[in-house]
Amino acid sequence: MSATNEAVAVSTHGEISGKASGRGAKDGKTVKRLRPPAAKSVGWALVQAARLHRARVGDRLAALDLFAGQEQVVQALAAAGSMTMGDLAATLRVRPPTASKTISRLAALGFVERRAEAGDGRIVRVRLTEMGMAKAAAIERIWDEVEAELLEGFDNKERRRLRKLLRKVARSLAEAAGVTGHEEADHEMDGEADEEEEILLGPGASDAVARS
Repeated sequence: MSATNEAVAVSTHGEISGKASGRGAKDGKTVKRLRPPAAKSVGWALVQAARLHRARVGDRLAALDLFAGQEQVVQALAAAGSMTMGDLAATLRVRPPTASKTISRLAALGFVERRAEAGDGRIVRVRLTEMGMAKAAAIERIWDEVEAELLEGFDNKERRRLRKLLRKVARSLAEAAGVTGHEEADHEMDGEADEEEEILLGPGASDAVARS
């Protein structure tokens, strides 16, 4: 091999090695970043965020003898007081057998109890026990902590917009999966006017609704 060809080979090998290692030629610092699969996919970003959120919540729930996902059942019952299995499944957008299995596990822990509906023993309602209510208060604190981490750097308008978009995503997927739900309209859940109301009523509509 001639000196010229050898120099070219060494130069090419060095360039390839540099690219493979992801290190710059000048300062030796890593400059190349791997592009994640489906980088432009909304679903990919959503799954990544959901996984991280679940891990953050799950780490804290372990101290309460709960697994990630069970806390939402406790939260729903704390808000409603008591629910039928069908109402609980619809609220969480899961199938009734899934809700029933979770309730059985929580009942074994002493966090919930089942009672027949007064006047109609065929209807069974689920409610939190005193122990379950204590867990609900602790869960609320955990969710507030993770919510603060999740929305760090978001202003109020961005937070409302994000909630609305995620609810729209959930409705679309639930409809595709044939899972029914009965959520209120976004602005009724938030106590705020949505964008269409602001157009009709003026820019102060959100504040007016929030104060009412």
